[in-house]
Amino acid sequence: MSSSNEVLRLSDIKKSYNIGEPNEIEVLHGINFTIERHDFAALIGPSGSGKSTLLNLLGLLDQPTSGEIYLMGEPTSQMDDATRTHRRGQRIGFVFQFHHLIQAFTVLDNILMPLIMAHGRPTKSHIEHARALLDAVGLSQLADRKPNQLSGGQQQRIAIARALVTKPALLLADEPTGNLDSQTAEEIFELFRQVNRENDCAVLLVTHDPRLSKTCDRAIRLVDGRIESDELLQPST
Repeated sequence: MSSSNEVLRLSDIKKSYNIGEPNEIEVLHGINFTIERHDFAALIGPSGSGKSTLLNLLGLLDQPTSGEIYLMGEPTSQMDDATRTHRRGQRIGFVFQFHHLIQAFTVLDNILMPLIMAHGRPTKSHIEHARALLDAVGLSQLADRKPNQLSGGQQQRIAIARALVTKPALLLADEPTGNLDSQTAEEIFELFRQVNRENDCAVLLVTHDPRLSKTCDRAIRLVDGRIESDELLQPST
C-alpha cells in the first residue's frame, strides 16, 4: 500500500544482461527502497557497484529483469513505451554532469524544450513558467543568450531549470557538480535544496563526492548490486 507522499518505490528489482547467454550477468540483486516527496537523498557507492544501471531504471530509461517499479503508486512493468515515455516526461526531471544544452537555441528555448517536445509550440503560460524558473535560478537576464556564452555553473543552472519545467515529482541528478569548481558546486547544491524545499520535489543525487553525500538528508549506499545501507543522516524538512 503506497502512501500519498510516495514518489518512487522499488520492489525486489533485479537486472541482468546477456540473458540466456554463457556470459549472462546479474548486476542488481533485489533492490528495495522508497523515495518520498520530502526526500533529499544521495545514491553512493564505488565504481562498478551498479549506480548507473540503477539510475537508468529509476528514470524509466530501462526496464528491470524482474521486480516492480512504482511511480506515483502506478506499476510501470506493463506500460508500453509510449506510456512510459509520457510518465517519465511528466513526473521525472533529469540533470547530468554534462548539461546537454542545445547550442543553437537560446537559454529560454532550452528550458522550454521538454514542453515543446510534449505539446508542440509553447503557450504563453509555458513561457511565463520558464521565465519564472529562469528567475528562480538567478539568470533571468540571460534568457536570450546562447549556452556557449555562459559559464559551466550557469549552464548547469539552466539544465536544472529545464528539468523543473514539467513540474516533476522527482529530480534525478547524475554527478551534477562533478564538472564544477567547489564554490560553484556548493551553489548548485543549494539550488537543489531550494528545489526540494519549495517545489515539493524529491531529489536523488548520484555522487562520488563524500562531502556532498554527507550534507544530504539520506544516503543510500550501493555495493556490488545490493543496498549495503540506507541511512537517515539528518531529519528532512
